[in-house]
Amino acid sequence: MSAIGMSEAGLTSGLFAIGFPGMPEMLIVLFLALLLFGGAKLPGLMRNLGRSANEFKRGMSDSGDDEEVSETATKASKE
Repeated sequence: MSAIGMSEAGLTSGLFAIGFPGMPEMLIVLFLALLLFGGAKLPGLMRNLGRSANEFKRGMSDSGDDEEVSETATKASKE
């Protein structure tokens, strides 16, 4: 089936098309977050989310450094 045929069959668009959420979807999510958590708690939640994302990235980059250190320590102990 060609790309045109797939489009005509509705496989590339419609209800089951999954992609990055657009502006209307993001506004709906923001509105729901405001309803659930309230305006006072939302900035603190976002701040903590950002901090945890940074900590995760830092941990992922540090885990690569730990492996290199342990490999050199293992080689040194075998000699």
